[in-house]
Amino acid sequence: MSLAYERDPARIYAESFAAIAREARLDHLDPEAHDMAIRIIHACGMVEVGGELIVSPGAMAAGRAALRAGKPIFCDAEMVARGIIARALPPGVQPRVTLNDPETPALAAALGTTRSAAATEHWKPALEGAVVAIGNAPTALFHLLEGLEKGWPRPALILGFPVGFVGAAESKEALARLPHGIPFATLPGRRGGSAMAAAAVNALLLGLKGDGT
Repeated sequence: MSLAYERDPARIYAESFAAIAREARLDHLDPEAHDMAIRIIHACGMVEVGGELIVSPGAMAAGRAALRAGKPIFCDAEMVARGIIARALPPGVQPRVTLNDPETPALAAALGTTRSAAATEHWKPALEGAVVAIGNAPTALFHLLEGLEKGWPRPALILGFPVGFVGAAESKEALARLPHGIPFATLPGRRGGSAMAAAAVNALLLGLKGDGT
């Protein structure tokens, strides 16, 4: 049996983005942030999230400047790092995940928190001016924000898309509310995930090549 469906990858790609362009409501975002919103919508299949996204002014420029400067991309989970388009990475720039660092479990026990939160402690030596992409653990975002309150080095951009029923909405609310002054992007509420976080990074990367679609 042969099923009727689109097989041409270029046409699938083009028609997908055309549908998003027709249906998404992005008027509340700066035009420079539309690329990120479109890629996030494409990653999750939910056009409605476009109207809920928060992208602070200057976020896209800050993230791209960091990547051009060769700064790292810190990810809370391997799923985020795996979703980043490797061919688009500037020379020397690699996603970094410290969740499975051998020292992380003991550090988590000492701090009385999750491994995801403790893993962010390893970011500090190279956190200044970096891009942070959190797509899984609310505790990672909470711990990062607590660290910034204590004077941790400041990243250039925080992409906060943790997902879940415990702490996800609250951690993103804190990201948007606290006076840290760091550019950020987030989706309020429980929805989020590694695919969204990776899509946000990819929007930055593809914009470096002049390809925002």
